[in-house]
Amino acid sequence: MPAQPSLTTEFVSPSPETHARLADFTTCPRVLLISAAALVVGLISTLAAHALSWLISVITNLAFYQRWSSLPATPQGHHLGLWVILVPVIGALIIGLMARFGSEKIRGHGIPEALEAILLGRSFIQLKVALLKPLSAAISIGTGGPFGAEGPIIMTGGALGSLFAQRFSLSPAERKTLLVAGAAAGMTAIFATPVAAVLLAVELLLFEWKPRSFIPVVTAVSIAAVFRVVLLGSGPVFSILAHTPASGTEMACAALVGLLVGFGAGLLTLLVYGFEDLFQKLPLHWMWWPAIGALIVGIGGAIEPRVLGVGYEAIHTLLRGEIMGAAVLGLLLAKAFVWSAALGSGTSGGVLAPLLLIGSSLGAALAPWLPAGDASLWALVGMTAMMSGSMRCPFTAMIFAAELTSDYHLLPALMLGSVTSFGVNVLLMKRSILTEKLSRRGQHITCEYSIDPFEFTRVQDVMDREAPTIPAHLPLQEYAARIAQSDDPLSKRQATLLLDDQHRLTGIITRGDLIRALQHPEADSHTVADAGSRHLIVTYPAEPLQAALAKMLDHDVGRLPVVDPATPTQVLGYLGRAAILSARQRLHHEETVHPKS
Repeated sequence: MPAQPSLTTEFVSPSPETHARLADFTTCPRVLLISAAALVVGLISTLAAHALSWLISVITNLAFYQRWSSLPATPQGHHLGLWVILVPVIGALIIGLMARFGSEKIRGHGIPEALEAILLGRSFIQLKVALLKPLSAAISIGTGGPFGAEGPIIMTGGALGSLFAQRFSLSPAERKTLLVAGAAAGMTAIFATPVAAVLLAVELLLFEWKPRSFIPVVTAVSIAAVFRVVLLGSGPVFSILAHTPASGTEMACAALVGLLVGFGAGLLTLLVYGFEDLFQKLPLHWMWWPAIGALIVGIGGAIEPRVLGVGYEAIHTLLRGEIMGAAVLGLLLAKAFVWSAALGSGTSGGVLAPLLLIGSSLGAALAPWLPAGDASLWALVGMTAMMSGSMRCPFTAMIFAAELTSDYHLLPALMLGSVTSFGVNVLLMKRSILTEKLSRRGQHITCEYSIDPFEFTRVQDVMDREAPTIPAHLPLQEYAARIAQSDDPLSKRQATLLLDDQHRLTGIITRGDLIRALQHPEADSHTVADAGSRHLIVTYPAEPLQAALAKMLDHDVGRLPVVDPATPTQVLGYLGRAAILSARQRLHHEETVHPKS
């Protein structure tokens, strides 16, 4: 019999005390450094939001009143007559040139582009995008485009966060955090809605709920909320008389409004992408599409001036219950049509403010048919439901509406309307108005967040308790013969554990090791210990499956011996790829197989 190999096995694994250090969260002190960076990013994004608001006002005054002024202005009071039709067209022509010769990434409403940068671009955004996006948005909105500033500022704030992160040695996850921190800070600076901005980051941008990203985002949003008061003023954007808490009848009506607005949100999404499909069929370069969409905007603005520009004043009027009857219906149809045409043309501008206007118009239009409440109440619920259904962000929508108006008594009604609309769209529409654009580019996004089953499954839950073992002194040729026999259990194994005479773990041999060893001239005299490896990567029964999988990936191995933490040479089981996948299969079965009634 060959000599027993010396026991010089090297166990490469965290110490058994590692399990004692496992915690509910994996956040490390580095989050403090990222939070400090987020503080700077939040301030920069707030300044960018202020600059964008200033630029929109300047361009609006120049385009519609031929004066240099940075005072807030709306297109509704112009005296251009039918010449107003040309104003959006001129702005769109400029944007088309900027997109073609500057950067095509300035096209669109900003949030899908931010999602694309996070998911596919490793959170890298170019400097020229950070400069051209707000400029193109200001030109679009300032010349009457029916858009909001929030999408562009989300993209701009995200770009500034990404650029700041690129100046330092940060991981892609940390770049993503600063990108989202900048985006959320920009939204806070525009709307004075810090809590909703954080929720938007969680529901739409981060794709995770972890302290490592949540804490820096809150830091950026907090500094933006402070400086927003200094630069843009305090108080809610839409100050209205607070409602009393909703009655039972009003709660039922809120669910009904959410249901109907949910269907409206689905139709609006179809309308936007229907226009996009029409523009795709035009025998013209896409550079000219925004001008064609702007022509529709100009004609709509000549008929109904309130469809031009951001529309904050029109939203505020609806929330005060000051527009009723045919006027509401006309505003609803005109805004939905011109905004869909303009957005489908690929110009630059945001979706949030138009959705608020369309939703509040639809809610106010339903008011006469409801047995309780007034037009102001249902305009607010409709606004919330439209945002929730279109963007698939129910919690953001309800908190956003409450912060915009400081009407917190209505939170239960807003929540019910928001979730009802969300449910309608989730069941009827595969994609939201944001993700449909990415889907058309061949990019799939799942918006259902859950804990990875590998995180809460333990190795002992899936390991093979009958570990494949052989004596370490077994001749190599005998092992090869056993592998070749189909009825031998070892023939179905990719690796086998090696034990000494005291049944202690001394090594592991894989089929690759066997093939290489058989090519050696002295293979007949070798044992499996000579061919195998004593450089062992092991795992423990109570270790999370994710930690074991990380060891496999880090060390490029496909299986791990499961050992006793107190005695690493005592084998308790065997963890292979098939066992790991069984955890995923079990979760899939639990999630998708329904019991028969």
